[in-house]
Amino acid sequence: MSSPAQRLSPFWVSLGVVAGLYLFFLLAMLVATASYSSPEKLVEALGKREIQHSIVLSLITCTITALLSLLLAVPVGYLLARARFPGKHWLEAALDIPIVLPPMVMGLCLLILFQTPLGRFVENATVQFTYTVFGVVLAQFTIGAAFAVRTMRHTFDHLSARPEDVAMTLGCTRAQAVWLVTLPAARRGMFAAASVAWARSLGEFGPILVFAGATRMKTEVLPTTVWLELSVGNLEAAVAVSLLMVLCAMCVLAAVKWVGEEV
Repeated sequence: MSSPAQRLSPFWVSLGVVAGLYLFFLLAMLVATASYSSPEKLVEALGKREIQHSIVLSLITCTITALLSLLLAVPVGYLLARARFPGKHWLEAALDIPIVLPPMVMGLCLLILFQTPLGRFVENATVQFTYTVFGVVLAQFTIGAAFAVRTMRHTFDHLSARPEDVAMTLGCTRAQAVWLVTLPAARRGMFAAASVAWARSLGEFGPILVFAGATRMKTEVLPTTVWLELSVGNLEAAVAVSLLMVLCAMCVLAAVKWVGEEV
């Protein structure tokens, strides 16, 4: 534990100043945005039928995406954390591609994929993805799942493998040990992974715009609503939707912090 003299040293003070300036910058942006319009006009903007549709669609698609991302992230994260095999580092790098590529490029890649014979076969055999609500979920999943996988990988990295080994010496198979021992211990990480995927999906714009479009009352979600309202000069509606997204993101962060402390 550092002493009071160490906490007040120029080194720590300078770091605190840097952190404080960045925090002030973030808060200044939020306060300026929140004070741009009156509460009455913000509520009126959120009452528009198109915006209410985008709110409902965003909540539904983000929730579905978070669940799908978690279903992928748990086994893949466990594989990356526990298994040792040739080419593992290349696999990790490949799984991080959606994180480092520009979002617009991811949307373009999805669009081109479904113009190939394979993509057309998938759409003919299952459902139409291009410019539909299913495409919104797929675009969100493509990005959100990568963040969920990374979160679960870190979660399993920090969990000791010893309880699993003990369970297997008592007669459990590897799958039973993971189900009965590891997953209950990883519940905070699972919640965090789903929350990160949900929040990331809520703010996704580029892939959705390119792959699913921004058709009002059909594939319009909150990020595309901001873009549509700005494109017609309705800044107050764009601000209202933006503040709603900020509120949702803050609720997700608060929930992750609360679960991390309470569980």
